[in-house]
Amino acid sequence: MNVSFKTVISSFLLAVSIIDHVEGQNECAELQCGGFGPSIRFPFRLNSQPNQCGYPGFNLSCTTRNETVLQLPFLVNFFVKNIDYIAQVIHLYDPQHCLPRQLRELNLSSSPIRHKYEYGSDFAFYNCSPTERNSMYAYPVSCLSGPSYQVYTFDSYSNINDLPIASCTKMYNLRNLPIIPGVDDILELKWSIPACGHCASTKFVAAGAIIGSAVLVLVVFVLYRAYWNDKAEKQHQDRIEKFLEDYRNFKPTRYWYADIKRITNQFDEKLGEGAYGTVFKGKLSNEIYVAVKILNSSTGNGEEFINEVGIIGRIHHVNVVRLVGYCADGFRRALVYEFLPNESLEKFLSSVDGKNHVLGWDKLQDIALGKAKGIEYLHQGCDQQILHFDIKPQNVLLDQNFIPKISDFGLAKLCSKDQSAVSMTTARGTMGYIAPEVFSRNFGNVSYKADVYSFGILLLEIVGGRKNVGNTGENASQVYFPEWIYNLLEQKKDLRIFIENDGDAKVAKRMAIVGLWCIQWHPIDRPYMKIVVQMLEREGDKLTMPPNPFASASLGRVIGRTTARALNQELEDIPELG
Repeated sequence: MNVSFKTVISSFLLAVSIIDHVEGQNECAELQCGGFGPSIRFPFRLNSQPNQCGYPGFNLSCTTRNETVLQLPFLVNFFVKNIDYIAQVIHLYDPQHCLPRQLRELNLSSSPIRHKYEYGSDFAFYNCSPTERNSMYAYPVSCLSGPSYQVYTFDSYSNINDLPIASCTKMYNLRNLPIIPGVDDILELKWSIPACGHCASTKFVAAGAIIGSAVLVLVVFVLYRAYWNDKAEKQHQDRIEKFLEDYRNFKPTRYWYADIKRITNQFDEKLGEGAYGTVFKGKLSNEIYVAVKILNSSTGNGEEFINEVGIIGRIHHVNVVRLVGYCADGFRRALVYEFLPNESLEKFLSSVDGKNHVLGWDKLQDIALGKAKGIEYLHQGCDQQILHFDIKPQNVLLDQNFIPKISDFGLAKLCSKDQSAVSMTTARGTMGYIAPEVFSRNFGNVSYKADVYSFGILLLEIVGGRKNVGNTGENASQVYFPEWIYNLLEQKKDLRIFIENDGDAKVAKRMAIVGLWCIQWHPIDRPYMKIVVQMLEREGDKLTMPPNPFASASLGRVIGRTTARALNQELEDIPELG
C-alpha cells in the first residue's frame, strides 16, 4: 500500500467539498454507478440528481450494467474509466473498443470539456484488400476492418513512398487526433472551468460532521487503494512473467506506464540523457536488467517512437541492440532495451596516443568489424532497406564481451532495396557525421551511402582518437581531421607517429584506409558495406589507397570548418529529392 501524505490531504479537501455541496441535504451526495466505478461529484452529476448538483455539460448516466457514461456533443457516448478531480482530467474509453470511429463524429467546440493535449497528429485511413501490408508507419485498426480487408492508418510524418496508393483505397482523414489509432485505447479529456476553487460551496456545515465524514472517506479511500495496489501488483507480476516468455522468442512487449515505474524502481538509477529522452536502468525478475528510455513528450510528435518500434522491434542481429518492450500509455512513451554494461564506444575513444586505447587495437578492430556487419545487415539483410542516418560512437553500445550493437533508430528511414534515392525535407543526423549529399544535391542523391560516410568518420575517430568536430572558434585548426589522416598515409608514415607497435600500426592503417574510402565526397565513389566488411577482414597490406577526397578546391577544409560552425544550430529545410 502506498498512500502519501499529499494524497491524504487531497482526499480530506475533497471530502470537505463533498460535504459542503450537501448543504444539509442528501440530494447532491457523491454517487457511483452500482456502488463501484468512478466517484461522481461536482462538477459532474448523475442525470437523476437536481441540476444544481453539477455544472452544465458535465452530465453522467448509468447503464443497466452499471457502467458510467458521458455523453458529448452530437450524441457521442464514452464510458468513464476514471475521473481525476485534482488534475481535472477524465479518462474515457469506447465499449466497442473503437475510438477512431467515435472520434470521427466528435466535436467539442460547444463543450466545456477539451482534449487534454492541445496538439495531436493527423492520420489518413486506408482500406487495404488483400490485407498484406508492412510499413513502419502503418497502424492496423482491427475494429474498422472486416474478414476480407484491413484498415490501416498513416500519420502525417509518413514518407510518400510508404503510403499504399496502389494497393489500398483511401477512406478519410482525421486531423489533430489526441490518440494513435489502433494503438491507444484511452481518451483523456480535461476541463478548466469550473476550476477546483469554484467547486466548493460557500456554506459551512458543522465541524463534527466534516471531520467525521472526512475520516470515513479517508478510511474507504485507504482500503480502496490497498485493495487495488495489491491487485495491480499481481497484474504487474503476470505481465513480467509474460515478458519472460516472449523474451525467449525475441518479441517486444507492450508495457503500461505503471510497469515502467516499477521496473526502474521509480526511475532510481539514471544512465544518461539526450535530446530525445532520459535513460534509466531497470530490472526484471530473474536478474534480467534493461535500459529504459523515457521519451520527452515535448520533443517531436512521436516520430522517434514510431521509428524505434517499427524498425528495431522486428529485426534481430547480434550487432543491433534488442528492443524488448515499449510503452505507449496515452502520450507517455518509453522504450525498453537490453542492458549493455559497457555503455558506448565514445567512452573508450581517447587521445591520439595509442597507449591510451584501453581496449587495444585488436579489440577496436573487432568492434569496427561488428559495427560494419550490423550496418550491412540493415542495408541488405532485411525485407526493406533500413537507413540509420545517425551512425556515431555514442550510438555504438558494447555488451559485457565488448560486442558492438547499433542503437538509436529515431532518425532511421525504411525504403525498398531497389530505391536509389531517399526523399528528405530536412537534413538528419549529427554534425560531423552527416554526408555531404545530405546538405547539397551537388554531391548526389541521398541513399544508404550516407551511412557509409558516417561509418568512415567513425573509423577515422577510432584510429586517431580525435573528434571530427571540436573547436568552433575562428582560430580552429586549419587541418581538417580526416585530411590529416590522409596526409599521414600519403607520406608513408603508416600512422607510427602515434602508434609504437608494428602490429597495431597495421591494424590502424587498415581501418584508416577503409575509413578514407568510405568518406569519399561523392556517394558513387564509396563502397558498399559488404565490401567494407571484406576490406576490414583483409590481412596484410593488400588495401589500395583511395583517391584524395580533399583535392578539389580544399573542399575538406571548407566542409570541416562549416560543420564546426554549424554546431548547435537548427538545420534548415532542404528541397525534396527527385
